[in-house]
Amino acid sequence: MSGSGPAPAPSSTAHPGRGRGRVVAALMLGMALTAIDGTIVSTAVPQIVGDLGGFAVFSWLFSGYLLAVTVTLPVYGKLSDTFGRKPVLIAGIILFLAGSVLCAVAWNMAALIAFRVVQGLGGGALQGTVQTIAADLYPLKERPRIQARLSTVWATSAVAGPVVGGLLATYADWRWIFLINLPIGALALWLVVRHLHEPSRARRSTSRLRIDWAGALAVFATGALLLTALVQGGVAWPWLSAPSLGLLGASAVLAALTVVIERRAADPIIPGWVWRRRTIASVNLALGAMGLLMVAPTVFLPTYAQSVLGLGPIAAGFVLSVMTLSWPVSAALSNRVYNRIGFRRTAIIGMSGALLILLSFPLLPYPGEPWQPALIMLLLGAALGLFQLPLIVGVQSTVGWSERGTTTASVLFCRQVGQSLGAALFGAVANGVLASRLADAPVPGLPGDLDAISHALDDPGALSAAGADHLRRAVDAAVDQVYLGAAAAAAVALLVLVFVAPRRFPILAEGAEEAGGAGSRVLNASGIDKGLDN
Repeated sequence: MSGSGPAPAPSSTAHPGRGRGRVVAALMLGMALTAIDGTIVSTAVPQIVGDLGGFAVFSWLFSGYLLAVTVTLPVYGKLSDTFGRKPVLIAGIILFLAGSVLCAVAWNMAALIAFRVVQGLGGGALQGTVQTIAADLYPLKERPRIQARLSTVWATSAVAGPVVGGLLATYADWRWIFLINLPIGALALWLVVRHLHEPSRARRSTSRLRIDWAGALAVFATGALLLTALVQGGVAWPWLSAPSLGLLGASAVLAALTVVIERRAADPIIPGWVWRRRTIASVNLALGAMGLLMVAPTVFLPTYAQSVLGLGPIAAGFVLSVMTLSWPVSAALSNRVYNRIGFRRTAIIGMSGALLILLSFPLLPYPGEPWQPALIMLLLGAALGLFQLPLIVGVQSTVGWSERGTTTASVLFCRQVGQSLGAALFGAVANGVLASRLADAPVPGLPGDLDAISHALDDPGALSAAGADHLRRAVDAAVDQVYLGAAAAAAVALLVLVFVAPRRFPILAEGAEEAGGAGSRVLNASGIDKGLDN
């Protein structure tokens, strides 16, 4: 970091034992707020649209939230390094709960979308800060424990979200899907205020307390324009239309301006060392590629399960959810692998497995049996658990306290951007395959995009047998191509790990990790598991 020496910051910890356990409970509750959000809201969309209207723009309920989370991650990461984790986490919980209350009283779709953005502003603080505190709480050897618990929260939320959302929307009112956040968030807030104690740090220099507001605004504006272009391109307007080209061009100009601002800033929001250090840069790129490939199962597999296999929404959700069962188990056991062979090699094994698994999807028979894609998702979850957790734990262990928030936020930011890019790219691939397959359709008047095809196949009387079979085969071919694209993203992640990532992660010794900062980059030569930095 320019203009400052190493920060003498001890870790964000609670007192050992019971106090730390209560902080972990608070982190899990805070993570649950963001983890369950997308799945619980998606189940209530028909009721929300029926009550408020706005069918043409309801997708912004998700896009607006995702945009706010993504573009604020770097800002919150820097703020947590500057002022501490606790105030940022408290602010994030309060913002998320305020957004939840506002969503519950929304009077039309425009208001609901705006309040979802407020929720997202809190969600960005929760996602990045929870992951950072998790690394602060535990020494290197014990970090897989807390990361496995957080992974379990995501797995549980993936299963519980649709069930709870469906029950509330059916038997109560859709507004309760937001109000249910209040007791969870209130308990998390109380636990954080009461039990998370950050020891007082030495007074920092005046330059270090300056907030790079210009950089924060530039990062926010650049991310907002880029993600809007990626989310809406090919949906609200064609890719080669004036809105898409204008947004992409403006985001490129703003990105260049952001680089200039950050180079001149005394304490930039996105410091240059995030990309100058090979370890952090390679993990950013690898997890960005993982975010891209994750679009294939999370976005397209449910459509495949319903349109090709003929499953109902619940059964289709189960085909996807099995991935969330194997992921935390694999993540929890990954330390037994990287303690022996190192972070980089463990991640290479995980992504190599994911590449082979993704390539196997197009080999499934048509129409096939539900257990076949479910087995693939089970194996994919295990492979990605072996890939992601070692990289996150590894990169967090290469920096001290004063750089950990920024590092963690950069990793999560790249993963989120990868997901947005993947949704846009694979959506274009799927629609292109559908267009080519429907060009020689046996009957005229068939729908031409994925959503319309899904709705048509839900109505048995709307199509002839030949027309329905042609549409199912077209969807099967489109999803096959998406999975091949996901395999290409997995190959990119592998190339990054092999050719960009350093052979040894420069792990800080535990004492130096607490002292933090680039000036204390003492390698872990004491042999706390020699394979860790291989």
